[in-house]
Amino acid sequence: MENFQNETVGSIVARNWKTSFVFQKHNIDFCCNGAISLSEACVKNGVDIGILSQEILRSMQTTADPQKDFDVWELDLLAEYIEAKHHKYTAEKMPQILANLNKICLVHGTNHSELLEIRDLFRDIAHELTVHMKKEEFMIFPVIKKMVWAGNQQQNIPSQTYGSIQNPIAVMMQDHENEGERMRKIAALSDNYRPAPDACTTYKASFFMLKEFESDLHKHKHLENNILFPKAVQLEKEMQAAY
Repeated sequence: MENFQNETVGSIVARNWKTSFVFQKHNIDFCCNGAISLSEACVKNGVDIGILSQEILRSMQTTADPQKDFDVWELDLLAEYIEAKHHKYTAEKMPQILANLNKICLVHGTNHSELLEIRDLFRDIAHELTVHMKKEEFMIFPVIKKMVWAGNQQQNIPSQTYGSIQNPIAVMMQDHENEGERMRKIAALSDNYRPAPDACTTYKASFFMLKEFESDLHKHKHLENNILFPKAVQLEKEMQAAY
């Protein structure tokens, strides 16, 4: 059996996205906290590493979709994919979810005060992610694409006013941690998105959409934290050394 214990959670998921479902099952964060080793994650979450390793191996042995082997994608293509799929989804869903949360707060907020806190937390998420994604789309992603182009042309990378790409990436990763913490609070307040017995249809739909939103955000952050950003930093270093 392959030994995963010293490999980081994020690198395991980067190798095979299907392993993410194993980590989700055991409530192990592979996005913001993906830099810790599997053994550390098991200790932190009280999971038997032998059992978890077996589950990871089984998930890897299932047929993978070659179109989703993001670890081998060119960085410019991956940046375009993240923007077209995850940024688009996030921008479309946030106002819908917030509108629903406002409705159910009016109807159920008196009996379920936690809905008010959930609404306020998600409103903060919507604001922060809107700004965050624009920074990526207008600052980081274009620079990554320029680096890929320059590398293919065997040219030096263009200088940036903020210096190394590591600087804005560090800010983006902190944003990811902040929004991840807000989503964890929402999950706890909602009893892991379990509607109350007296929940109306909009109430149930809101919690379903929040759970779906969190799942997409995990994939979104994983692609950036564990694949795109580390490889962009490495590419910058390699090009600075070569040219």
